Parts: sequence; C-alpha cells; structure tokens
Amino acid sequence: MDAQRVFQLTKLITMAAIWAMDIGQALAQMPDSLRSELKVNLEMRPRAEFKDGCRLWKDDDTGADFYMTQRTRMNIMYSRRSWNAVAALQEIHVWTKSGSRPDIGSMNAFELYVEPVLAKGLRLRIGRQALSLDNGRMFSAAPWSQQGRSHEGVRLLYDSGRLSTDLSVFTTRPYGTRFDAAYSPVAGHSYKLLAVHYLIYRFPKHFTVTFINYTDIHPRDSSPDTDTQTMTTGGRVEYAHANMYATLSAFYQFGSTTSRQRLSAYYLQPEVRGTFGTTTVRLGAEVLSGASATLDGDVSQSFIVNYGVAWKFMGNMNLFTRFPKDVAGRGLVSPYLFVIQKVGRRLSLRADSNLLFTQYPLMAPDKTEAERYLGFENDLSLNYRPKEVFDINLGFSYLIASDSMKLLGKVKGGGTVPIWTYLMVSFSPVILHVRNYRTR
Repeated sequence: MDAQRVFQLTKLITMAAIWAMDIGQALAQMPDSLRSELKVNLEMRPRAEFKDGCRLWKDDDTGADFYMTQRTRMNIMYSRRSWNAVAALQEIHVWTKSGSRPDIGSMNAFELYVEPVLAKGLRLRIGRQALSLDNGRMFSAAPWSQQGRSHEGVRLLYDSGRLSTDLSVFTTRPYGTRFDAAYSPVAGHSYKLLAVHYLIYRFPKHFTVTFINYTDIHPRDSSPDTDTQTMTTGGRVEYAHANMYATLSAFYQFGSTTSRQRLSAYYLQPEVRGTFGTTTVRLGAEVLSGASATLDGDVSQSFIVNYGVAWKFMGNMNLFTRFPKDVAGRGLVSPYLFVIQKVGRRLSLRADSNLLFTQYPLMAPDKTEAERYLGFENDLSLNYRPKEVFDINLGFSYLIASDSMKLLGKVKGGGTVPIWTYLMVSFSPVILHVRNYRTR
C-alpha cells in the first residue's frame, strides 16, 4: 500500500472517529444542550393539468387547455436558543399554456424572516411569512398554488400549551406587474394595512374554541387616495371525542367595501366527521351570504374571503374564489360530503361531492329569476407515497352544471360536462441537517 493510500485511509478513520465522538457526545447531552441547528430542504413539484369546459382563472376561457407548471423551492431553517431564521426561496416554470410561450419566473422568496425569542413561549417574527390559521378558510398559505401566499410585516406569537395566540400587522408595497404579479406569493394583495388577532384555547376535555378578528384597509376603487376599512370577527367551536368530531364556524363582516358600499355579511360552516376503521366521512356545508337583486345598492351583504382557500370546501375545480364577483353578489351555499379511504400506509383514496346553490336567485336574460341550484361537482383523487420524500397526487373532477351556472359565465354551454384533471409529483429531500451541541 503506497503512502498516499495510507494517508487517505488514516484521514477517513480519523474523520469517522471524530464523527462517532460527536454522536456520542450529542446523545449524552440533555435536550436543552442544543446550541444551534441548520436544516436545508429541497422541494421539486411539477404538475400537469388539463381542463375543458370551465373557467378556472381570472382571464381564462372555457375552452380545452393543457399546461404544466413546476415549483422548485429551497427551505433554509436556522435556529438558536434565542432566535430563529427562515429563508424559503423558490422559482416557478410555466410550460405549454395555450396561446403563450413557456415562461420562467425570476426567483422570489416565499418566506424570509427572522424570529427573536423574547421569553418562554413568546416570539416575534419579522419579515415575509406565511399565515395559516384555523382550517385555512380565512387565512391560508395556499399550499396548492405553486407560488403560495405570504405576507410582509410583524407577528407576535405566544404559546403556553392550552392557549395559543398571535397578533399580526402586515403592509404591502409596489410589486411587479407582469409575471411576478401572477406567480409571486405577495403581489396579489391590494391592502394597505392588514391587522389580525388569533386565539385558540384547548379545554381539558373534548372542546376547543378559536377566535379570529381582523381588519384590512384598502384604497377606494374610485379614489385611491382615500381608504375603506373592513372588519371581520368570529371563530369556531370544536368538539372531539373518540372517533367523532363536530364543529361550527361563524363570522360576521362589517365596515365598507372598496366601491363605498356599507358592508354587513356573514359566513357559516357546520361539519360533523367520523372515522370508522380506515374510512373517514365528513358531512358539512359552507354558507357565504349574499343579497337579492332588489337590495339597496348602498348596502353589500356579500361576505368577502381574500386570504383563505376555497377548494378545501367548495370543490377542487376552484370555480368560486373571488367574492362577490364569482356569484354576482348572490351568495353561495355549498353542502358537501367527503369520503377518505386509507389503503395501507402509503395509499389513500378520496371522493368529494359538492352541491352548489346561490343564496338568492340570479337574474336570467329575460329579467326573470333563475333557479338557485348551480350544479353538482365530484372530485376523485389518489395520494400515494412510495417513499418518505416522494408524494404522488392524481385527481379528476367533473361538474354537472345547471342553466344558472351558465349565467355566471363559469362553464361552456351546449351540454358539455366541464372536467379538470391533474397529476402532481413532489420530491422533498432533506439535503443538509447539522446540529451543534454545547460542550460540557
């Protein structure tokens, strides 16, 4: 064996010994002896989608369209006893969308914040950050969209076990107007100021209560130099025992809209859920208030959801995302039945059924009232995790639309059954994880 090989072997043995001693020292330490930790996670998420007969986006048409998107995101998390920092950098590709060339977005940050620890259970988070509260209906990080949703500002968080609460204050600034406006996690916000208070208390047995109160200030449509303010208050009561769960969420919204209307609106979501072996059944409904065509034009009774997600409760086709515009101000009632079936540890099947109604009738072209029933959506999906770092999702949705749905311009006429299908693969390995322990 020559000298170079002896040197290399000695180097490997030395490194292995040092590594073994580090592991032994780490195991010998108490949990609070961790001084710092660095974790880097890479996520690659391509998704192919096909839709026909429905309008899914703001400037979309109802024709057939096949397109692909891919998100590449790197999550860097560094933590110490007195502070934490997170940087989630991402880039999004858009391929083969009809009528346009492939487009590549510049890299942006989904999250970029520092978090000092002020006291036990009390933290201050400063910077760009995701905000997911409750079940995601009022505030969500929008995990389905490739860009996600985040906000820029300050968040004060406190957690004592039974009680968790936080106060957030966010603002916006001028963003890009082309690609970044569509694929940035923050550019879709139009508020000048958003303040949110969240509180959840867990009782010793069965019950949990949640409160969410927020206010947002927007410039008026006709006069950007003057502002309008909307306030939303409400929460949720939950009961869980054994394999049964029941909840009721209710919110009231008041203030004024950007079109200078006085606002008085409400939201309701009751649900019961049961788990029977490997099968989970959820039965519930969503009600977003609206108004009849005869209501005084100075008053809006349409509940506005700007920062949450609709697909979790109103169908995966995401036909109703902008309120009150998507329902012409008439409100929406959506009873749902979700059935989730686990098949082994790695495979699950799901079938979601939604009935869709307007709360008040739409007006037909002949000035008569149309029926409130809009249609029936059925979403079938499969989730398979062959390995811990791989996640495969396949979905197919169709809509049986009524003539009233066609009045909203969301679907194609002529007896066509609107469909939407997708295949998404996620690859999320941890590429670096380093812990640094204090020596005794």
